Amino acid sequence: MVSLSNSPIPSSHSPCTSSSPINHSLVRSVRTVRSNIPHPHPEPDHPSSEPESDLGTSLTDSFIDTCLCELAATVAPSASKSHGLDNSIYSGILELSRDFSDYSSFNSDISGELERLASVTRSESPNSPSPDLPDLDLSSPELLETMPLESLEPVVKSCIEKLSTSLEEEKRRAAARIRLLAKHRSDLRELIGASGAIPVLIPLLKSTDPATQESAVTALLNLSLEETNKAAITAAGAIKPLVYALRTGTGITKQNAACALLSLSMIEDNRATIGACGAIPPLVSLLVHGSTRGKKDALTTLYKLCSIKRNKERAVDAGAVGWLVRLVAQGGLSEKAMVVLGSLAGVPEGKEAIVEEGGIQAFVEAIEDGPAKGKEFAVAVLLQLCADSGLNRALLVREGAIPPLVALSQTGSARAKQKAETLLGYLREQRQDGGGAAHTSWAR
Repeated sequence: MVSLSNSPIPSSHSPCTSSSPINHSLVRSVRTVRSNIPHPHPEPDHPSSEPESDLGTSLTDSFIDTCLCELAATVAPSASKSHGLDNSIYSGILELSRDFSDYSSFNSDISGELERLASVTRSESPNSPSPDLPDLDLSSPELLETMPLESLEPVVKSCIEKLSTSLEEEKRRAAARIRLLAKHRSDLRELIGASGAIPVLIPLLKSTDPATQESAVTALLNLSLEETNKAAITAAGAIKPLVYALRTGTGITKQNAACALLSLSMIEDNRATIGACGAIPPLVSLLVHGSTRGKKDALTTLYKLCSIKRNKERAVDAGAVGWLVRLVAQGGLSEKAMVVLGSLAGVPEGKEAIVEEGGIQAFVEAIEDGPAKGKEFAVAVLLQLCADSGLNRALLVREGAIPPLVALSQTGSARAKQKAETLLGYLREQRQDGGGAAHTSWAR
């Protein structure tokens, strides 16, 4: 354990000007960070009134990579030149990312079809009798899972024909049926994709009818769960219309559009395209105004897209950092928020924004009061922020980090102990060097 009880801590002369957010962060306590956090409200024209569903809580299919190789590669070249940075940070980042996959899975149940079917009237249901559409109870998973594929081909063909009609009601009904047909079976998703459904679903992503848009988005999400359909959806030009649905749709439409983009981002080349088509700002909006499920979807999709540098910069420009820091302090989604912040800390703009938005204070509180996993995540991000920054180390000391770090180095998990010891070692170097450049700036 590293003892820092005698560490000299300057008490005046902020290193920043009085107008800087960092100046305020130097004098407010960690408790103030939490108590002053505003509670976001849904936008008036897009209220998040849809009921919360438990369908997505039994998560099985992970759409998150199990390591942060991109982040490690981004941090390593410049950081390795710093005398204070060692391989423990890189291993910590990778471990943190593996853990993130535990929080970031989803399957097609996220689209909430069963809940919606339980609440709609018979006249709205896609199972209502309709001319030229074979009568089939698509809300029964047991029936769909046991029917031979050849028996379902006429239903698929009829739905695709109706998707091309000029009648909005027929399009709405057909899109809803495709949505449910694509929900449960891999072979059926493959059949639907190969039968030509994708190109006729995409125009419906810009439908002015909310139900039609929602069904089209969710159908494409469910179809994208089949690997062979991902490239077809991309090639058909779905990314930009999906971003449009992410901006304009209902709460369920937005969260399912985010998930569809996440699924398409499994193709590495798509990540830059998705970012360039403007997905980052509406994802941040979903993070702020969405339901709990929507916030989770936004966090997961942001994490995946921010594996590339340009999207990290876009997320910082879109104001993601401030809201992520608020989520860290609020709890609930704090672990996922910390991992996304760890990704954004891979660019200089991200590090600066995290500090300006009070991230250091929030992470200290997470180490002090948070759950065991949150403590690990928090100390891992603090390592990124403080490895090559004397100023950030000084801010960390001023926020009272030493006692909780010492406690973590004694009682935390093996990984948490190692990270806490490494960070305490950096703070000891700061003391032995007399504060370095930061100490000089305090003397002004």
